[in-house]
Amino acid sequence: MRDVDFLRVLIDETDDCPYLPNEVARMPLAVATQPINGARMDELLELGYRRSGSFFYRTQCPRCSACEALRLDVQTFRPSRSQRRVEKRGDSRLQVRIGKPETDEYRVHLFNLHRRARGLDRSGATADETDYNSFLLNAPCESLELSLWDQGQLIAVSITDVASSGLSAVYCFFDPDASIYSPGTYAILKQLQIARHLGLRWLYLGLYVEANAHLNYKANFRPHQRLIRGVWNNFY
Repeated sequence: MRDVDFLRVLIDETDDCPYLPNEVARMPLAVATQPINGARMDELLELGYRRSGSFFYRTQCPRCSACEALRLDVQTFRPSRSQRRVEKRGDSRLQVRIGKPETDEYRVHLFNLHRRARGLDRSGATADETDYNSFLLNAPCESLELSLWDQGQLIAVSITDVASSGLSAVYCFFDPDASIYSPGTYAILKQLQIARHLGLRWLYLGLYVEANAHLNYKANFRPHQRLIRGVWNNFY
């Protein structure tokens, strides 16, 4: 796929794949050389780029192409029966707040709790507020925080970037004790609702990897499109 003239690669190294065992990952990290407005975010998302802090990246691995960017068409998406149950349960109990991304001690605590519970922290180190900001909040584009609250208690946070034609779900984390609400699924359904309200077409869900249990759930949202060899393909 073509390069983007308003990105400059700063780090380009191979590493152990964070998604699949015994694979080598290459995800060059690039920074923007021009302001990232909604139109430029559209271009990046269309080409399969993701954001991590102030960096943009897309996979360019030497021997694997398992990672596929996945997006939902807001107008054609239809929730499954189980997803409708999740939304009904959440709507009856949870409060949704939308605002600018925040950092505080409890959010960082939840972030660490979630990553430990799901085995996502390969280094074993505990993130602090600086790490949290570097990973999620130092965005060169417009970004929102969708937070879920149960009787005044924060249980989940989803960071979402804003483009001219869609939203991009960056990362969601939640209290493992609140899993009864399926906070990850509920947050996606609420982001679809927000995108629909704003008149946007797409909700980008990040990378889908069939053999990764933490990423393959995204295929349950149908119909959807996946970016395969530079072409968006429909899956019904």
